[in-house]
Amino acid sequence: MTDSKKQRVVIAGGGTAGWMAAAAFTRILNRQVDVTLIESSDIGTVGVGEATIPTLVFFHKLLKINEQEFMAATNATFKLGINFENWKELEHAYLHAFGVTGKDCWAAGFQHFWMRGLKEGLSTDFGDYCLERKAAEAGKFAHLPNNGLNYAYHIDATLYAQFLRKIAEHEGLTRIDAKIDDVTMREKDGYIESLTLDNGDVIEGDIFIDCTGFRGLLIEKALHTGYEDWSHWLPCDSAVAVQTESVGDPIPYTRCIAHEAGWQWRIPLQHRVGNGMVYCSNYVSDDEAIEKLLANIKGKPLNDPRVIHFRTGRRRKQWNRNCIALGLASGFLEPLESTSIHLIQQGIVRLLRMFPIDGICEEDVNEFNAQADFDIEHIRDFIILHYHVTNRTDTPFWRHCRQMDVPDSLRHRIDLFVKTGRVFREGSELFDDSWQQVMIGQGLMPQSYHPIVDTMSRQELEQLLSQIRTNIDRAVDKLPYHQDYLTRYSQ
Repeated sequence: MTDSKKQRVVIAGGGTAGWMAAAAFTRILNRQVDVTLIESSDIGTVGVGEATIPTLVFFHKLLKINEQEFMAATNATFKLGINFENWKELEHAYLHAFGVTGKDCWAAGFQHFWMRGLKEGLSTDFGDYCLERKAAEAGKFAHLPNNGLNYAYHIDATLYAQFLRKIAEHEGLTRIDAKIDDVTMREKDGYIESLTLDNGDVIEGDIFIDCTGFRGLLIEKALHTGYEDWSHWLPCDSAVAVQTESVGDPIPYTRCIAHEAGWQWRIPLQHRVGNGMVYCSNYVSDDEAIEKLLANIKGKPLNDPRVIHFRTGRRRKQWNRNCIALGLASGFLEPLESTSIHLIQQGIVRLLRMFPIDGICEEDVNEFNAQADFDIEHIRDFIILHYHVTNRTDTPFWRHCRQMDVPDSLRHRIDLFVKTGRVFREGSELFDDSWQQVMIGQGLMPQSYHPIVDTMSRQELEQLLSQIRTNIDRAVDKLPYHQDYLTRYSQ
């Protein structure tokens, strides 16, 4: 394809979303596109999305990113899951790990075998049957053959954007440091024609990627796409973030600690710790949240606390005319399950699969939006689950969460699990084993198990459960400690 036929891709905004898109489009579609990214050094980014999930490993393989170089550049650590503290009830904790728990059979998931074992006094804690969980709790990590240990990363989001910028610029991206003053639309079809910058330049394009954060400068202010508010299901609307010095070796998991009206995160990097508090402003003021956060951190603060206000929900279309929204411009789900970067990645990969080299096709647009809706709705339900299924009644916030209505799709999953112990993965949804890990962790126990489990004798069941635990314990014993492995791997 000659340069004259290249599609002109204009990315409005940098940050994690903008530079992930820039690196992907330049590296994968280099001969088909010319990519320009516009960002202003005067406009900051939210930049607190420092915890990820295992799908980022796939994204990096797609872009042929060297893992050791990436980790060194972003001061990254490995992550095996998320520890939820005080969610089910005060002083209770469970770890949602990235691995598979136990062994399924064709008719029933492992939780059915575990439930019978629990009834007969044979089962231990559900998490004892997951390698990733036991490794995380032991503070251990290593790369195992055949992806034997599922993992993600804790990263410095600012350094990650800088790392991706180098890749994109090496592949020929044009970066313009300026603010966008105006958006010009084509009269015939309402498509975006160009962006006028504060330096007077006019940047024309064929495809525009909106990475302008909550402002949604293109997708909303120019195209008036509309926003679907989910705050009636996810009432937290604010966060405060601060970075602190490290006071110990980094652990291979994120900590999510529930408090009176929300929760606190702790994300360990190689050089520091990311801390933050997500809360509902109906119950906690910004000043109270800052005070509570600073009273519950370890290590010297490295910056002043930064308050962020948000509204959970999504744009009514992720792709509208010739504009695709990524990141905060497309919508927002709080970072409870570290899905923010995953949703950016999904949008990028989806666009690569449907990239309109020969012009925009409405069928592609509709399919893109349908898939985007599917992804975010299932993640939304999973996050609501953590708030709604709880024994906590100690504060007005938690009483509200217990009593609130939830989406019909989530109500069905909860009711199905309680009545039958069954969990079914729908289509290509992100979470699978995670559903039973969190439901059981939050205190939701099935009333029955699949009858196929009773075809096993008590001795056979005891042997199955014991063998799984023994194999996991042996594997964990052989793993090095996370910090030791990290030190060797980063050299």
